[in-house]
Amino acid sequence: MAPTDDRLCSWAQGSSDLMRAYHDTEWGRPSHDDRHLFEMLVLEGAQAGLSWSTVLNKRENYRAAMDGFDVHRIAEYGQADTDRLLGDPGIIRNRLKIASAVRNARAFLRVQKEFGTFADYLWAWVDHTPVVHHFTDASEVPASTPLSDRVGRDLKKRGFNFVGTTIVYSYLQANGLVEDHLVGCPAKPAATP
Repeated sequence: MAPTDDRLCSWAQGSSDLMRAYHDTEWGRPSHDDRHLFEMLVLEGAQAGLSWSTVLNKRENYRAAMDGFDVHRIAEYGQADTDRLLGDPGIIRNRLKIASAVRNARAFLRVQKEFGTFADYLWAWVDHTPVVHHFTDASEVPASTPLSDRVGRDLKKRGFNFVGTTIVYSYLQANGLVEDHLVGCPAKPAATP
């Protein structure tokens, strides 16, 4: 377990070393990398109904089982790949979540074709600038917002699934479009307005 630091966002306090490293170095950091954005889309969908620590502990297994989150390869997965993934104890073996990863890969490629990159599509929702909150207590952090409602509806319209407003808000936080580190958290970027 990582040492406890009461200045951290509450979900990272007293967490595993892996969870602490994720909080300190990745969560809330702006990502414009399509491979990473796709990976996080798959992982956020896999989390539905589970804890993030469960998914994070399986992340490396997902990378190995799903061709390093190569969106082009996953978009071509067929029944044999689905069966292989359903038999892999290193990932979450849920038929709907695995099918969602394949469906979302195909939708992701369509968005890339239309916008140039998925990052360009996604970051346009926030005018290419992170939405920075200054919450002082975890109870202030919402589970969803009008922004996540709009993005989720648009993603569904474009053929994505496992993109409800709560999943989308978590996805926006994870990829730095919404910066929700608590005020005083050492991981909060110093230059946030």
